[in-house]
Amino acid sequence: MKYEEALKKVTEYGQEHVLQFFAELSGDEKETLLGQIEQTDFSVLAKASQGDKEHNRGVITPIPAMKLSEIEGKKELYTEKGIEMIRAGKVGAVLLAGGMGTRLGSDNPKGMYNIGLTKEVYIFERIIRNLLDVVELTGCYVHLFIMTSEKNHEKTVAFLKEKKFFGYDENYVTFFLQDMAPASDYSGKVYMETKGLMSASPNGNGGWFSSMKRGGVLDIVHKAGIEWLNIFAVDNVLQRIADPCFVGATAINNCAVGAKVIRKAAPDEKVGVMCLEDGRPSIVEYYELTEELMNAKDASGEPAYNYGVILNYLFRVNDLEEIVSKEMPLHIVEKKIPYLSEAGETVKPETPNGYKYESLVLDMIHMLDSCLVFEVVREKEFAPIKNATGVDSVESARELLKLNGVEL
Repeated sequence: MKYEEALKKVTEYGQEHVLQFFAELSGDEKETLLGQIEQTDFSVLAKASQGDKEHNRGVITPIPAMKLSEIEGKKELYTEKGIEMIRAGKVGAVLLAGGMGTRLGSDNPKGMYNIGLTKEVYIFERIIRNLLDVVELTGCYVHLFIMTSEKNHEKTVAFLKEKKFFGYDENYVTFFLQDMAPASDYSGKVYMETKGLMSASPNGNGGWFSSMKRGGVLDIVHKAGIEWLNIFAVDNVLQRIADPCFVGATAINNCAVGAKVIRKAAPDEKVGVMCLEDGRPSIVEYYELTEELMNAKDASGEPAYNYGVILNYLFRVNDLEEIVSKEMPLHIVEKKIPYLSEAGETVKPETPNGYKYESLVLDMIHMLDSCLVFEVVREKEFAPIKNATGVDSVESARELLKLNGVEL
């Protein structure tokens, strides 16, 4: 993008200040800023006037879940169908790996964190090992798409190449960058991080498919004949990916999306739960659960909202392309955002001073008409690493890995 084009674009959105220090920048810095302006969707900043008020929720009712006993009864049928689909190349996997290990005390990408005790065992390694189980079962590779962020892309790629993808065939691995969304003050003026860089953050976990599309990765999906994409987060070291039983069950039951869930450990556990909202599949976040919802019972006397999501979903590609052609809900989050003052000095605010803009995967699910809520055994498929110690930590994940026979 040339300077004149960039000026026209920022002027259109009332963001001329982005180029305030352009004359002071080096050649490389100018190119970086022009490229950032070209890639940025400034239209989201118009939503700042809405504030961080969440969208009004519809009528929440329970959604039926396919429980473990029901799955066990049809496990052979579902697994055979899933294996058939995987062997036909119809299933791909998408790893959401844009995060850093900051909360674990690391400056590296989260997937590079070593959870081993007597040897090196990395988060990326455990995830790829889980996917290799499917490769060994089916005799063919599942194409793995890895979404990184601007902050961790180079390190992630270099690390996985250095480790030779932990035995995974690199011909079946594709990296792509998550789109960034600008961060702004309360009036919608984008903040500058430096004189040559706008403040921006990843556009939320609902931005993964639009990021694939923008990055040209959908060409690979179409060329390979992939019809389903299993998305999952980097922090759960026990999750099963491209699980043939899950894949087969979702397809046989003709559901637009499948969602792996676990029974909650307690009514107030901090996990979102599957539900129906105005008759369509949806997710209620843990902080939205009222006492009434937490204590509600279904017809059999069990908790009505008892199945927590683990961010492991199976989407049909055709449905995803329809979703991405529409305007997804935008979530506006109030944050503390470091910025460059008009005098060119860095300011680190002690209180929230603006907004970040995100789209969420739960909205993608709500845009579809059917969802298979698929229960999995908690102790075998849920070991999230969010903290260094305590609940959902490196410590708790290690115990669960050892329980499942993983040598650390």
